[in-house]
Amino acid sequence: MISNLISWSLRNRFIVIVGVIAISIWGFYSMQQTPIDAIPDLSENQVIVYTEWMGRSPQIMEDQVTFPLVTNLQGLPKVKDVRATSMFGMSFIYVIFEDNVDIYWARTRVMERLNSAQRSLPEGVTPTLGPDGTGVGHIFWYTLDAPGYDLGELRALQDWYVKFALQNVQGVSEVASFGGFQKQYQISFDPNRINYYQLSLMDVLNTVKNNNNDVGGRIFEMNGTGYIVRGLGYIRSIADIENMTIATKNSIPIRVKDIATVQMGGEARLGITEENGNGEVVGGIVVMRYGENADAVIKNVKEKMKEVEKGLPKGVKFKVAYDRSELIESAINSLKNTMTEEIILVCIIIIIFLFHFSSSLVVMLNIPIAILLGFIAVKNFGITSNIMSLSGIAIAIGVIVDDGIVMVENAYRHLTEEGDDDHA
Repeated sequence: MISNLISWSLRNRFIVIVGVIAISIWGFYSMQQTPIDAIPDLSENQVIVYTEWMGRSPQIMEDQVTFPLVTNLQGLPKVKDVRATSMFGMSFIYVIFEDNVDIYWARTRVMERLNSAQRSLPEGVTPTLGPDGTGVGHIFWYTLDAPGYDLGELRALQDWYVKFALQNVQGVSEVASFGGFQKQYQISFDPNRINYYQLSLMDVLNTVKNNNNDVGGRIFEMNGTGYIVRGLGYIRSIADIENMTIATKNSIPIRVKDIATVQMGGEARLGITEENGNGEVVGGIVVMRYGENADAVIKNVKEKMKEVEKGLPKGVKFKVAYDRSELIESAINSLKNTMTEEIILVCIIIIIFLFHFSSSLVVMLNIPIAILLGFIAVKNFGITSNIMSLSGIAIAIGVIVDDGIVMVENAYRHLTEEGDDDHA
């Protein structure tokens, strides 16, 4: 069969040359389109289900949240394993699928099952899916460099402006905020006053909840013009909460400020984010979507940050804390230099040993063609160009030319023995 293939190739040289050129172009295109990263993503093909029910013990979370969800998710198709963790007020479930399953198909199946599992959960508990990224997807960290600004203001700026803008970048799964204080209205009750007015905490909570709402009414027509009647009730300041009426005693309204103190404060924190010993900072973590090109996503994020920075308050700037593109470029450049040196060295050795330029040229052409063919497989199998995959190519350069040397030297010997050295 090999003899027939060689004979056919010799008779149809034009077709063979065109085929090699076409495959080389395909390989070059695949090389350009292959995602680039510094390290391979070896994480499992999983979907994370996160459920929050604050104030409940781990045992209650396990019995009323984790167990019902796990039993419902175990019947999904192509699932290898379902793992779960329950902690104070939170439940994490890891649904691990087979490696050949598309991640978004898996997320759709999990979401469909969660819709039916919702009925077995306590009222007000809603499970949510984690981001479509992995632990290796934390590709870019930044902080807001703003001397003199309050940490609460910076966190609000990060949560309500910067985060939403960067999440629109192609390939970004999530922007996780860290540091600072998350602003909230805090109501501090005076128990003596609550007992004096014969009220309960639920009376106050229901009052605040019901008054923080906009309601719509019917159309009121006057002089041939229709007016839409609606009530505006969203809380806009501390005074709005203080003046809410909880109950009425002897025709005298009892307001929130009569039994409590209202202030603007920060949510309770379990830790802080500090940078290089210079104090607390506020920033975000850019999480890349699964299977995206890390190098391209980082470049797009940097371009978007330049646009976002124009709308930041005076004195606020972005400061890069971690940028994987530097590691990617260093790794790729290092491997490029190594591969170039290896190719040159191998070509010199081939010329010295064969001592025949045309024969050496045939062997040397195997190197770029074989590398381009390898990138076709890399692209189709969804493997990223990283330090591991490119190192394999660098190691295999010497092996690539072995068969070419054997075949060319054998052909040259036969032609020489037949006295056809002029055609060799």
